[in-house]
Amino acid sequence: MYEFFITYRSELTYTTIIVVTLLILQFILKKAAHKVGKQSEIHITRTRLMFKYINILVLLISVFALAIAWGVGLKDLSLIFSSVFAVIGVALFAIWSILSNVTSGIILFFSFPFKIGDKIRIHDKDAPIVGVIDDIKAFHILIINEEGELITYPNNLILQKAVSLIKKDVYRDEGKDSL
Repeated sequence: MYEFFITYRSELTYTTIIVVTLLILQFILKKAAHKVGKQSEIHITRTRLMFKYINILVLLISVFALAIAWGVGLKDLSLIFSSVFAVIGVALFAIWSILSNVTSGIILFFSFPFKIGDKIRIHDKDAPIVGVIDDIKAFHILIINEEGELITYPNNLILQKAVSLIKKDVYRDEGKDSL
């Protein structure tokens, strides 16, 4: 065991530095996402979704950095990553709507002016929707319409349609009336 530490001393040192640096980076990114969520009054479940995205980003960076630290050549690493991304690219092209919904979910996290509990109207010429936002997920928004039906509306479409705010935060208003 002692020989292992002596033989791979520099690699283990680099690994320790990388892990500590990435943990600090992950902490800072999560703290920033939490701060943005709190300042924008974003529901905690949406903030937790951002935490998952941050974990994936840090994981990808760590795999790349640790591979370099342990001596994997840049040519080998670029071949592996290009192959993996080519396969992922073909798969995502085949299911582009899922990718657009996830991307829209990230955009909605930072810039969507409506919150969970707000009553909104989506101006869709085919089927206008009026209801209360029940939840905002990674792929879709859940809306409860006036008849009590649960409507799933894709995130990419909510960015393409005009949306009006009818009443701000219906759930909290109901709670205030009961006091």
